[in-house]
Amino acid sequence: MRTNILILGLAMAVRTIAAQTVPVESGQPFTLSATAELVLLDVSVKSAAGEPVSGLTRNNFTVYEDGKLQTVSHFASEDVPVTAGLVIDTSGSMRSKRPEVITAALAFIGASNRNDEIFVVHFSDGVNLGLPANIPFTGDLALLRAALWKGDAQGRTALNDALLLALKHLEQGRRDRRTLVLVSDGGDNCSVHAAAEVTQKVLESPATIYTIGIMDEDEPERNPAQLKRVAQVSGGEAYFPKQLSDVMGISLQIANDIRRRYTVGYVPVRSSGHGSLRKIAVTASTPEGHKLVVHTRTSYSLPPQRPAANP
Repeated sequence: MRTNILILGLAMAVRTIAAQTVPVESGQPFTLSATAELVLLDVSVKSAAGEPVSGLTRNNFTVYEDGKLQTVSHFASEDVPVTAGLVIDTSGSMRSKRPEVITAALAFIGASNRNDEIFVVHFSDGVNLGLPANIPFTGDLALLRAALWKGDAQGRTALNDALLLALKHLEQGRRDRRTLVLVSDGGDNCSVHAAAEVTQKVLESPATIYTIGIMDEDEPERNPAQLKRVAQVSGGEAYFPKQLSDVMGISLQIANDIRRRYTVGYVPVRSSGHGSLRKIAVTASTPEGHKLVVHTRTSYSLPPQRPAANP
């Protein structure tokens, strides 16, 4: 028999399992009944002051899908390695900002889990991977530095195409948790693909996406709404620093957030309308009952259920 595993913000896979669903805490293995679908949410929790909150348990979380209360069947809070992509705008308008952006990207790498596998995507008129063709991912700082500095900053901004390439490349990753960090100073002005295609792909993808918009107020093609939408759909966050120097601190904040996110999982009940959009609502509170700020996906696209294999 075959089990569909929906891992939102972590990974999407299909596994063969024949066991009963059992709740598990951090560090313990979990099993699923055959044909069950496990939805795993990558969840960031912060205080009202914006500080990451650690030490929570499954009892501190409440999950609803399409308005129905769900039973949390899986919970974890370890700092585990991720597959991460740095998606960097190298259009002409980024030329003067490039040194600060690359310095911040290197700081992000240095603050991340040392076992992360990382890649780089550049985009201007076209979209390119920064690492050599035979190295899809690496944790080597020298290789990543060379990848970040590869090429010149020139041309226009194919942001949509860059995100689609990055999401596709993530599928080759070996880590269960996957994330993208996008840095740009403007809206898309030359992609082949439309923003709607990106949104749909994000709904189907396991990636959590963080965006950093380095946008001047007088920039005619600035489009902060696009960066906000991509981050929100994926369960990530969008940042708009007031000064270029703030990008360093934001990059370190993102690296810290990735390492401190919770995994909250549940097995949803199948209903009619396979492939439809499912709405998710997650809340968290302290043991004393104080509400906390949660960032995670608010929806996902449920793929069609596969027929059971013949015994």
